[in-house]
Amino acid sequence: MKFSVTVTLKKDVLDPQGKVVLNTLINMGMNNLKNIRQGKHFEIEVDEKKQSEAEKKIDEMCKKLLVNLIIEDYTITKIS
Repeated sequence: MKFSVTVTLKKDVLDPQGKVVLNTLINMGMNNLKNIRQGKHFEIEVDEKKQSEAEKKIDEMCKKLLVNLIIEDYTITKIS
């Protein structure tokens, strides 16, 4: 079973890297941009028959290593 994990900064956390990308794109003539925030994306494949058990394992991975829960949010989506 394969899952997608998207990690983003919480809305209240400043995103200097996203700001640099936004300003660079505006300087390149893409003036219709309002905002850009950066994040991380993981594709994780687990050997598990039950989707609920697989999601629990992915959630545990996120909480233990992949996500800084103080400043980041995450979503888990089954992709195959």
